[in-house]
Amino acid sequence: MKPQLEYQRNLRHSPAFDSYGNLFILVLIESWAFSTRARDNCGPCGFGFLILPIVLIKLMGLLASGVPLSWSDTKRYARYIQEEGIKEFIYLYRTLRSRTKYALKWGDEVEYSLVRFDPVTGEAQLLLAASELLKELGGQTNENSFIWQPEYAEYMIEGLPGRPFGQLLHAFSTVESNMRKRRQALMSHLPEGCCALSISVFPRLGCPNFTYPPAAPNPTKGASKSLFYPDAAINQGHPRFKTLTHNIRERRGSKVAINVPIYRDTQTPDPFVEDFSALHDGSDPDAASAALPNHVYMDAMGFGMGCSCLQITFQACCIDEARILYDQLATLCPIIMALSAASPAIRGYLVDTDCRWNIISASVDDRTTEERGLKPLQNDRFVIPKSRYDSISSYISPMGEAYNDLPLVYDPVFYNKLVAEGVDHLLAKHVAHLFIRDPISAFGDRLVPPPDEVFVEHFENIQSTNWQSMRFKPPPVDSSIGWRVEFRPTELQLTDFENAAFTTFILLLSRTILKLKLNLLIPLSKVDENMKVAIKRDASRSGRFYFRRGHLLTTDCSPMEVTKACAQYCCRSARPESEKRTSGNALLGNPSPSDITKPGVESSSHNLPEDSYTLMSMDEIMNGSDNFPGLIPLVRHYVDAAGGEGATLSLVHRYLDFLEQRASGVLKTTASWMRSRIMSHPDYKNDSRIPSSVNADLMRECWAITQGDIRPPDLLPSEDFSNTHVPNYSRLKCSQFCSSNGTEGGLLDPYALSTLAGEGSC
Repeated sequence: MKPQLEYQRNLRHSPAFDSYGNLFILVLIESWAFSTRARDNCGPCGFGFLILPIVLIKLMGLLASGVPLSWSDTKRYARYIQEEGIKEFIYLYRTLRSRTKYALKWGDEVEYSLVRFDPVTGEAQLLLAASELLKELGGQTNENSFIWQPEYAEYMIEGLPGRPFGQLLHAFSTVESNMRKRRQALMSHLPEGCCALSISVFPRLGCPNFTYPPAAPNPTKGASKSLFYPDAAINQGHPRFKTLTHNIRERRGSKVAINVPIYRDTQTPDPFVEDFSALHDGSDPDAASAALPNHVYMDAMGFGMGCSCLQITFQACCIDEARILYDQLATLCPIIMALSAASPAIRGYLVDTDCRWNIISASVDDRTTEERGLKPLQNDRFVIPKSRYDSISSYISPMGEAYNDLPLVYDPVFYNKLVAEGVDHLLAKHVAHLFIRDPISAFGDRLVPPPDEVFVEHFENIQSTNWQSMRFKPPPVDSSIGWRVEFRPTELQLTDFENAAFTTFILLLSRTILKLKLNLLIPLSKVDENMKVAIKRDASRSGRFYFRRGHLLTTDCSPMEVTKACAQYCCRSARPESEKRTSGNALLGNPSPSDITKPGVESSSHNLPEDSYTLMSMDEIMNGSDNFPGLIPLVRHYVDAAGGEGATLSLVHRYLDFLEQRASGVLKTTASWMRSRIMSHPDYKNDSRIPSSVNADLMRECWAITQGDIRPPDLLPSEDFSNTHVPNYSRLKCSQFCSSNGTEGGLLDPYALSTLAGEGSC
């Protein structure tokens, strides 16, 4: 029996149908089934019977959100959705793989937390108002309008620029102002006494009375069944979020179990063991078995998906370039996450980690006991090493193949299908790996593809619920958009300046990698080890990360002039001031055909993958050492060569100065700063607990920093700079890097940089 016909039969008894209570839905499904039978029996003429469902759709005006299926129904159609999703990807790949010569376009996504300060008690609470606010914000239409989207929690709103930023260097001068205007637009709709904070984690998330209006959790009913996190805190405007929450719990066979090590202070109980008897259900079986001693226990998806982050998406010039960027930037994920760390506390406790990554990974871990390897496989097909929210598991560019040292779990049936349809083995394994996951939400009215549109929702269903550190994104159908890559691990910062600095750096580093044909790859197992280091307390200052050796940064594709440019900067201090900044106008020429080498093939003369890396500090990776040029100096070099207005260059170098100071330890991460403010508060009792008074004062101080009313010198750089700001290259010590191709110092050839448009790899 075909799935759509079985669905027609089962819908009458589905909770989705009972909750919708609309006869027209049944008529719609009946008409789909009738038209399908007619098409199968009558051939092309059968499509005439599709008029009825099309008319019904237009007349009924169904919401795009549709009718969410129960987990039992979703599970029943899981294989069908997967199979159709694979077909949809093959269609996308065949249709869109030839798209090329796309100019760079990019944008950021900021997830704001709505915070209310109680006028009587002074307590800071999360405001449950996102659904209503989105209705107001969605009605705005003007030239400065932004894109507003719902997020998981009812206290979260995601804001995006109304249109993507372009390829010109000038665009970087507008990122911060765009973020500022975005926040101001959101603030104009908030009630008095409320603010839109860009924090990664609300410190008392899950504590009693952490929301306004107050909402109590219900451990026996609802989507979460949490001891701490109420369903009222889940977005109320779209059924997808509660459906995901319910289905993850149902698929797993228990509530999610999140355990984060407690920060051990002088008065922290030893052992630290929580007593849940004072909560709504002290006999909760999951809590009794899942809560670990000396850990803060959490039991709901909201503790992870209710956190916020900064995400950056950029359009590549072609599919090959997108795959290169996906791989190269994957090695940066733990580095940027540690540098942006902003999550030292949750559920009213200081924890011994600084990032939200392990929390959010556990919060959506729907793997069964068999898939987690706790029981022999009997009902499930695979033992899966990672949650569906985790670091990537394979490189997808030809250059990255040699560094794929993780055992990759993928569906062999789907892999063979993809390869048979012309998808290369690396990309086929990537997609077949995504599709080992079941869909965890499905909508009744979207199960059967409408006949009048190109349907890719089954692919996106699986793709969008694989929340990995990087995301490789095919173009939307019927659009002029190219292949894209999304950088996902960055923690959210308090100020628009900081968020703009991280956004600008990541984008410019991607351009530097492409234009200078650099190679940052290391074995993927070492990237995973770096992810574990990155979440640790004070990892940015004290952690050591595996990173590519300096003399192996170039490839056979790298222009010889890149190493000459590094030599130029090594002796920069001996040059007259007039020669220290290379004119960008002389560097905007196009490469000659003989100079262009297709990227993605590593030199066989380079060391083997196991010899390609060494341990480095954050300061060495970002700012350089005797054996490594440093990512920030390389980006500075790229920016100077690209040219631009003085004010724009000054602002970009100011962003880089900030990141340089944070990487060197001169400035604290947001997590370290928050931790120090909590521990120095007079109401803190050195027991790792965060009283409501401490939380309220911290949130007020965060808001004052966001507004620019205060500027902590240990968190933010001073403002005494001018448009004649000269970047600091004194840390660029790259003797090994400069000699890797046996070149002497010299000026940068016009090949090295052309424009920011990102066309060099295609």
